[in-house]
Amino acid sequence: MGSLFRSEEMTLCQMFLQSEAAYACVSELGELGLIQFRDLNPDVNAFQRKFVNEVRRCDEMERKLRYLEKEIKKDAILMHDTGESPEAPQPREMIDLEATFEKLENELREVNQNAEALKRNFLELTELKHILRKTQVFFDEGDRVFKSVFIIFFQGDQLKTRVKKICEGFRATLYPCPEAPADRREMAMGVMTRIEDLNTVLGQTQDHRHRVLVAAAKNVKNWFIKVRKIKAIYHTLNLFNLDVTQKCLIAECWVPVMDIETIQLALRRGTERSGSSVPTILNRMDSTEDPPTYNRTNKFTGAFQNLIDAYGVASYREVNPAPYTIITFPFLFAVMFGDIGHGLIMFLFAAWMVLREKPYLAKKSTNEIWNIFFAGRYIILLMGIFSVYTGFIYNDFFSKSLNLFGSSWKVHFNESTYLNNKNIQLHPYYNYDGTPYGFGLDPVWQLAENKIVFTNAFKMKISIIFGVLHMLFGVGLSLWNHAYFKKQISIYCEFIPQVIFLSFLFLYLAFLMILKWMLYGPVPDDDAANFPSSPACAPPILIMFINMILFKDSEPLLNCVSPFMYFGQNGIQRLLVLVAVACIPWMLLGKPISIMKEQKQEHQLLANNHANAAGENGDAGVNPQVAVTPVASKHEEHDIGEIFIHQGIHTIEYVLGSVSHTASYLRLWALSLAHAQLSEVLWHMVLRNGLIYESWYGGIVLWMIFALWAVLTVAILVLMEGLSAFLHTLRLHWVEFQSKFYMGQGYAFTPFSFEVILETAAASTDD
Repeated sequence: MGSLFRSEEMTLCQMFLQSEAAYACVSELGELGLIQFRDLNPDVNAFQRKFVNEVRRCDEMERKLRYLEKEIKKDAILMHDTGESPEAPQPREMIDLEATFEKLENELREVNQNAEALKRNFLELTELKHILRKTQVFFDEGDRVFKSVFIIFFQGDQLKTRVKKICEGFRATLYPCPEAPADRREMAMGVMTRIEDLNTVLGQTQDHRHRVLVAAAKNVKNWFIKVRKIKAIYHTLNLFNLDVTQKCLIAECWVPVMDIETIQLALRRGTERSGSSVPTILNRMDSTEDPPTYNRTNKFTGAFQNLIDAYGVASYREVNPAPYTIITFPFLFAVMFGDIGHGLIMFLFAAWMVLREKPYLAKKSTNEIWNIFFAGRYIILLMGIFSVYTGFIYNDFFSKSLNLFGSSWKVHFNESTYLNNKNIQLHPYYNYDGTPYGFGLDPVWQLAENKIVFTNAFKMKISIIFGVLHMLFGVGLSLWNHAYFKKQISIYCEFIPQVIFLSFLFLYLAFLMILKWMLYGPVPDDDAANFPSSPACAPPILIMFINMILFKDSEPLLNCVSPFMYFGQNGIQRLLVLVAVACIPWMLLGKPISIMKEQKQEHQLLANNHANAAGENGDAGVNPQVAVTPVASKHEEHDIGEIFIHQGIHTIEYVLGSVSHTASYLRLWALSLAHAQLSEVLWHMVLRNGLIYESWYGGIVLWMIFALWAVLTVAILVLMEGLSAFLHTLRLHWVEFQSKFYMGQGYAFTPFSFEVILETAAASTDD
């Protein structure tokens, strides 16, 4: 069975790698991404492991690359990304990479320091140039200026320094300013010459910096990949143990059984690349530890698998709900969201994302909301398709109906009758031609005053029917789990009574609904009393079901012969209730009693074996039953007590859950009704107002109102209602469906994979 329906079979392996081949072998395994290594040094500090120095060197190289990347982004230089993933360099290539990064960092820092010094000099000279211009105006001034003159006398360099500090404290900059105009002009010319020289040097410095960064931008992405791969390899090697000879590394890892040959080929390639003559050994080990859960997915099934894993990772080899969710999830969503127009909008949006997935996957957007929508593009695509389908069933297109096949209702009144009577009732016996509408609801219901009453009854009943079938399917999947794990007791004491309880009560309720649709139909008004199949004699299903549970006799309706729909219904219903009630103690006591009997037999067998062994050894003075029984019985009572408590909780949860879960599926009806009514409200209160104007400006008004209607439709009915229906569908799968068979107590398989490591590093860098 493929891993889509049940997780991959895993095995624990032990790996022996020669020290000179370990790096190359781990590199090959990282490219493969099929091995989850275990830490064999959990008590060893991270700073005391063998390859800590190599990890530190990688950290230092990453720091230099981040500095380089920051400088490249500062100059808005495009970094080339070919999308390829170069192989991890050999350990000897680390020295070359370190030298390259060291050279680039030193060169950039030197260039930046020189550029800063030149800019500082340039600013000072520019300031001096403006001061000379301003002082020239001051010296050329002819008006009388009244000034307060003060003289500071000081002696020695210390006082001179203090005077300068006072000037600096008042943000005054001291510049030499000759008194003679000729000296000032000569000084200004010198300043201009120096500024021009500085401009030239600054330009050359910037050009050199730009050339260095452009050259680095071509390789910086690949350098990041190489360094991160090297670092990941050494992190993984730190998980291994060294043997006593210090020449061999020992590793333990979880491996999919189907991929053992592929892994062995990768190890062989790594050994050959390293030039080692000793092959790497991979041995399977026996383990009592629960293996990780690994479901192999692709870009289509991965989104649905993520929905399941968000609730809880499947226990090892447990039935995987994801393949069934691919159908049931969009269908139940569409039952609530059914509208041809809204479903078409959703489908077109998802189809656009699917068609454009390659460039957007390469682009790797940092917008979290967009990434959520894009990751679920295939879910949205199916939800849109199913919504169009259920929209045709409901015959609902933006709250209007489509008359594709012609209505089966015929109006036989004359023109004056239906023009003078606003509310004309069409009798199904006289006005219905007996041929159902081709597909979905007849469009005449769009004109009926009792449309909501009719659609409410229809949607409420199909919600219950779909809910019961969905839950029964979940209980059926539990049989697959029990059979696979060879739990015969669970089959006889859990699965069978669960199916009987759910079927004899709630599946029977669904059967009554379908039977009522089949038995009762239109009859002539003047002879309705003689027809037991008259709609007036159709019993209310809910009242009938309540009376069935309470063992209460139902009374026939007025002018009806019997309150029941078939012969012997009352006796059959009471029998069904009695059997269903009998299933409760069956579920509650059957499994614990069976386990208790099995443990008692095992205990007696163990005691007899001890007694026989003592007799054969001639040890007549020791009674093994006295020595063994007290401990065993105490342990047994403790386990049985837990089993009774656990089974009691499980039984109560299932019995009460069957009632509450069945009622929970009524959300299909409630949200479908709300969606249809909101759509109708938007049509009547918004868009119809744009159709009441007939003059030339009516087109402009219609255009404006249509734009408002379109925005509200997308924002409220597609986005908000779509999100609401999505969340309710998610709850129906997590709680009502998966609780019948899914434990979700496993842990995910997290293989050593360069692809995952690089994606995680890129995401953290973007954040």
